[in-house]
Amino acid sequence: MTHTLFIKELAKELGFDHCGIAKAEQLDDDARRLENWLNKGMHGNMQYMENHFDKRIDPRKLVDGAQSVITLLFNYFPSERQRDDAPRISKYAYGNDYHEVIRARLKTMLLRMQERIGPVQGRGFVDSAPVLERAWAKRSGLGWLGKNGNLIHKQAGSFFFIATLITDIPLEYDGPVADFCGSCTRCLDACPTEAIVAPGVVDGSKCISYFTIELKEQLIPDKMKGQFDDWMFGCDTCQDVCPWNRFAKANKEAEFTPVPAILNFSTRDWEEMTEEAFKTIFRHSPLKRSKFAGIRRNINFLKY
Repeated sequence: MTHTLFIKELAKELGFDHCGIAKAEQLDDDARRLENWLNKGMHGNMQYMENHFDKRIDPRKLVDGAQSVITLLFNYFPSERQRDDAPRISKYAYGNDYHEVIRARLKTMLLRMQERIGPVQGRGFVDSAPVLERAWAKRSGLGWLGKNGNLIHKQAGSFFFIATLITDIPLEYDGPVADFCGSCTRCLDACPTEAIVAPGVVDGSKCISYFTIELKEQLIPDKMKGQFDDWMFGCDTCQDVCPWNRFAKANKEAEFTPVPAILNFSTRDWEEMTEEAFKTIFRHSPLKRSKFAGIRRNINFLKY
């Protein structure tokens, strides 16, 4: 209990908004759901989703002797929005690349645990390894999986990055919470491409985020024209319409302060941007994941 309290206080100190802990064990139910999702081809060209299946469902295969999975939420909801006459960007990409920001916090967290507790072994992950982050967040009581597939926290909504720290020490474990989506279907009704094919099931191969971020060096299929609702990089529609996000509050993390260009660029500014300018302005931004060519492709797709 002492170690658990220390870890949760440490999480707050390092800027994480919420922390939950679950026992490290195989995720049998999630394994079946993931296998079914893959077999239906809902991952599109994201072949990496097929890799390391055994590690995705069992954290003990990622960290020897793993006993606990610590899940951390980091708020990214911005205090400002883009101008109306610009192609839209998902809110998670307004500031600096979250991988770099959160990975550094996880390293610090593990070091502090080792200093306080002793020879703790562990590994931190943030959307960069075969870890079912949302499943662990649900197990550790940080929320439920909404009908849009996102983790929803009852007091704070869903605009969070999810990080995971798998460690070999036993801790006090949190239990799951109830599902409060009820009969609401706003996310299913609002999805521009009808990618939410059933409550909690998102066909990734139909999602705007897939086409604008994951689909590399390829043309977006013509059949998708007119369906993107001006989304150039990612999509927040299913979160924007979610009633639980009325509780979302602006983050206070300096690293996630919006890049001025994201707030101020008009459509014309985006169209006239050079590759050199892109590399300079967005050198620390998640937008660099799509590269200049991908951003140009997305902008041109919205035009015609």
